[in-house]
Amino acid sequence: MSTTVTAPPPELDERSGVDDDGYAPRTPDWLRRVPTWLWVTGGLIALMGLSAFFRTRYLNGQYWMDEAITTGIALHPLDKIPHVLRYDGNPPLYYMVLHLWIKGFGDSVDASHSLSLLFGLLTIPAGGWGAWKLFGRRAGVMAAILFAFNAWLTSYAQETRMYELMGLWGVLATTFFVLGFVERRRRWLPAFGAVLLAMLYTHSWGTFFFVGSAIALIPSLLAQPDRHARVVFLRDAALTYVGAGILYLPWAPTLLFQVAHTAAPWDTPPRFGAPIQLSRNVLGGDKVTMVLVFAAAIGLAPLFMRAQRRNPEATKVYTLLLLPIAVLAIAWIASQINPAWAPRYFAPVIGAMLFLIAWGCARARLVGIVAVALSCAFLANPYAVAPKWKSDMRFVAATMGPLLHKDDVVVVSQPEQTTLAWYYLPGGLRFANTARGPIRDPTYMNWVDALDAVKQTKPQPTASRIVAGLRPGQQLLFVRPLTEGAQNWEAPWTLWVRRRSAQWGAVFAHDVADGVLAPVATAPLNYPGACCVADSAVLYKKTSK
Repeated sequence: MSTTVTAPPPELDERSGVDDDGYAPRTPDWLRRVPTWLWVTGGLIALMGLSAFFRTRYLNGQYWMDEAITTGIALHPLDKIPHVLRYDGNPPLYYMVLHLWIKGFGDSVDASHSLSLLFGLLTIPAGGWGAWKLFGRRAGVMAAILFAFNAWLTSYAQETRMYELMGLWGVLATTFFVLGFVERRRRWLPAFGAVLLAMLYTHSWGTFFFVGSAIALIPSLLAQPDRHARVVFLRDAALTYVGAGILYLPWAPTLLFQVAHTAAPWDTPPRFGAPIQLSRNVLGGDKVTMVLVFAAAIGLAPLFMRAQRRNPEATKVYTLLLLPIAVLAIAWIASQINPAWAPRYFAPVIGAMLFLIAWGCARARLVGIVAVALSCAFLANPYAVAPKWKSDMRFVAATMGPLLHKDDVVVVSQPEQTTLAWYYLPGGLRFANTARGPIRDPTYMNWVDALDAVKQTKPQPTASRIVAGLRPGQQLLFVRPLTEGAQNWEAPWTLWVRRRSAQWGAVFAHDVADGVLAPVATAPLNYPGACCVADSAVLYKKTSK
């Protein structure tokens, strides 16, 4: 009767001395005298310190609207966060972690950014360890360097969103996936299942990783030596994925409601620019991509030869290629129906991509070393990948805040910026937007059927009721996005936001002409530019008329 090998022989478990192609790198005599744990720890500390320097250039910068919404939701009581997220569109894990973080460190911009920074820095030891364990010492060192300098991780380490946490989960999930399913070290399967569950509860793209990673099981399944091994493999996969799915079931009703009612009306279906987005937004630019892909291709090319087809290392290559391709393909197809596509969502596949590149560069030897060094030189300037100005709402608030009084009304014509205005403006104000009219709780964005709401809320009667509700002497601050010459305002949501902004502005201008409102001030006084969204604001005072 045939038997199934479920773990490699003990002598193959330690990869620190010999690389995957049988090459034993020569270690300098002075380094041999240094304990491995010492130089590895010292190197990781140095890399994390250098990466922290790059990733804190704008740590105390400013929020844009998504970050303010995230912080606003996290400020709710812990047990209320899942209910609030029913109106938003995301799972609750990150918001709960941020809630606890805020309890300890406050809700300032730099405090909340620091949580993302922490997750981003943890990808360095996680990525180095994963690549070392899977591909050998040299690949582990190169992976740690690549994670320390990666453009995507540098950018989102200074953003109060769940993307860095998803990136960390992606690194760990990829490592455990390869260990458990490709190398058949079955003791790692529970760890993969746990991280897979964490991804499902962190971001909606966790469902795409769930399906994509299941597809990426195919090379390992085909590589099993006999029928019994394939049965055991499929049983392991079923237990792992079904187990994670069952534990995700409590959130499934909310997910289905979000898919049906919140979605992403601000987005458009993706076309065929994914490779360009991966090159420029994930790896840091075309020069970096060409250098790294060229070196990795040299190193991995031998594993694609016919003679290597049965080589276990070839199975790893096919798996690490198929994993990100499958995840992105599933997301792309789903986004044709219900758009949910943006480079900031690519977090789950970054681990597999950088692992593959690090492994290829390690096998390419000198060419790989030069490629990694050049990529670090290209990425050593964090200003090229991390925006300095995300929004000008802080500047608007600095001008208007001192002029506002309790119970004044703030009307935001881009509804998802309501929370951003709430975050930066003084307390005690009342809020309204062009989708819902008066807003009871401005700490989150109600995306439920929001496109229908902005279409159905009539500018003239709604704005007139708000103005009529002001007492003489009270003020109204009208905040509208700057859309003149703006790109990417062609989605259904942004088209309607742009239209309603103009219409509500016309209503207030008519009230000025009629003597109902009098302009008091405008902002911003100095506009530094913004990568994501920019605003202008006009402060009106209700006259005695």
